[in-house]
Amino acid sequence: MTVPTHRRPRRRLLPAALALASVSFLLAWLMPASDAVTSSQDACRTVGDSMPRGDCGPFRQVFAENFNGDTVPLGSFSDCDHHADTKDAYCAGLEGTYRDEWWAYPSGWQDTATSGADGNSVRSVGGAYHPEDTVSVGPADDGDGRMSIRMWRPEDGGPVHAAAVVPKKLMEQTYGKFSERFRVVKDAPGYKSAHLWYGDGCEIDYPEQNWTDTITAFTHPCDGGRQDMFTTGARWTDWHTTSVEWTPDEIRYYLDGVLVGSSTRGVPSGPLSWILQNESALYGPPAAPGSSAQLDITWVAGYTYEGEGAAYEDEREGH
Repeated sequence: MTVPTHRRPRRRLLPAALALASVSFLLAWLMPASDAVTSSQDACRTVGDSMPRGDCGPFRQVFAENFNGDTVPLGSFSDCDHHADTKDAYCAGLEGTYRDEWWAYPSGWQDTATSGADGNSVRSVGGAYHPEDTVSVGPADDGDGRMSIRMWRPEDGGPVHAAAVVPKKLMEQTYGKFSERFRVVKDAPGYKSAHLWYGDGCEIDYPEQNWTDTITAFTHPCDGGRQDMFTTGARWTDWHTTSVEWTPDEIRYYLDGVLVGSSTRGVPSGPLSWILQNESALYGPPAAPGSSAQLDITWVAGYTYEGEGAAYEDEREGH
């Protein structure tokens, strides 16, 4: 069977460069300018625990999920190899709304460290997607509904069990706004996320990086050339809200309502799908046999783009 690849070739960023960039950005963020904005800067003014509802600025909400409804036990995200990578994809093990609205990379598909699909060398310890034993939905101890992604490596030293989940209503979409609130509730070396959009030589990655490092955004322009990298200095183990606003001329990245960077070179102009990809690390120590790590997502929200008018631009600039 041919195993699909899911990441375009690109250079790996050296960890030392990431560390230096993280320090520089964090110092700049902590030193307020005279015109510093203290409130949220993103279109929906989204920073807190509550999931945003309704349209905002030029973005029309088409999907929102806070995971406070039905529980989805381990084992439900199974038999997912139906119409893979299309809007018709589904996991036969799911029922009701979750079957209609969510999909996951099928069991056995290789993750990036195993396939080398990003152009780097294949890692000695990689992984394969196994949504059936990594993804569940239910209440936390405080009653808050969450999607939990618990990746793990078997005691015998086999491949990491990874997970990539996909909100189907946000597949094959051109432009829009995409937000999520998450925290790594248990970290360990060897595990990472790259929540991304990719295709036709284009790639947007945010949030990305090893869970033991800090959150970073990357743009790999469609027209080639150097990547744009925006570091935050923020730890995965704290609650954060990330938002991507993708418009015809720009990709804007927000962390907890603060603009951390924007890209204007080679902005994608065709349909891409939002993939919440979680897998084995591409650098640093590999996952140890018997180890595990877990990311919890408390809500996600997605929007289509309706066009930016002068009134919205004035509002964004504070006029």
